[in-house]
Amino acid sequence: MSQGQWYPPEWPDRIRALAAGELAAVAPRRAATVMLLRDPAAAGPPGPPGVAGSPGVAGVAGAVGVEGTADGPVVHMLRRRTSMAFAGGAYAYPGGGVDPRDDDRLIGWAGPALEVWAARLGVETVTEAQAIVCAAVRETFEESGVLLAGPTAGSVVSDTTGADWEADREALVARDLSFAEFLDRRGLVLRSDLLGAWARWITPEFEPKRYDTWFFVAALPAGQRTRAVSTEADRTVWIAPAEAARRYDLGELLMMPPTVSTLRTLAPYGTAAEALGAADAQDMTPVLAQARLEGDELVLSWPGHDEFTKHVPTAGERGGPA
Repeated sequence: MSQGQWYPPEWPDRIRALAAGELAAVAPRRAATVMLLRDPAAAGPPGPPGVAGSPGVAGVAGAVGVEGTADGPVVHMLRRRTSMAFAGGAYAYPGGGVDPRDDDRLIGWAGPALEVWAARLGVETVTEAQAIVCAAVRETFEESGVLLAGPTAGSVVSDTTGADWEADREALVARDLSFAEFLDRRGLVLRSDLLGAWARWITPEFEPKRYDTWFFVAALPAGQRTRAVSTEADRTVWIAPAEAARRYDLGELLMMPPTVSTLRTLAPYGTAAEALGAADAQDMTPVLAQARLEGDELVLSWPGHDEFTKHVPTAGERGGPA
């Protein structure tokens, strides 16, 4: 078992309660998250450790340097504040819940048709697909300041650092403004062609907060820089996927199974463009953890991902954080 797996101490009791029929699973909320990539050659001047804009700095109880001369792209990650109810202290990508206000409003759209996106995402309607893609682009803007949209179908905003942009970003975070309204107000076209659907994971049924999350991959647009603006994170990093996975294996970076799995699948690609080009070949079958009784222990597993299997005693010993 890798040592950096996020494993809350209350999980064993919740797994037992679910198996005994004493716990009812809550419906998962739809969400989207984006693995934002940047080629090392595209890196700007180094920033201070642990701050967005640094070419490759990770932090665990202080700054831990990571070489910025990786052979392949680096990915933007956030460390969730330990005070967060869900996955506190874990490293993740920018992401969040789908806003139903973004489902049926006509917006400027570039890239694959919504029918294509609906089929790729495994949803029934084009309105569902639009809301999920909007969530991916909106959350990337909210949590990193990067916007995958432009005034035309072939352009991207080059700078989102002004006071007026920040006011709109804060309005989006507060949900005073829907992303569809934001695009319309700005006269912007959502660049869905800059995104690739990569994976889909559903939070286990015994969790009190559950998400049905679509993982996307995207490349940092030319001229834009990430900013440490997320109120849910206490650290931002640019790090090579293989290096992040290695530090997880060493127990230095805390992560959830979907994060580790997607990092491992990103590692082989030599450029951000290569990873984006490989998105259509990724398996979008939803991954949902299963808990089953085997003898005197409960076995928690993620189908197709054996490295995350966890054996939980049915009595006596209680689980704890990995």
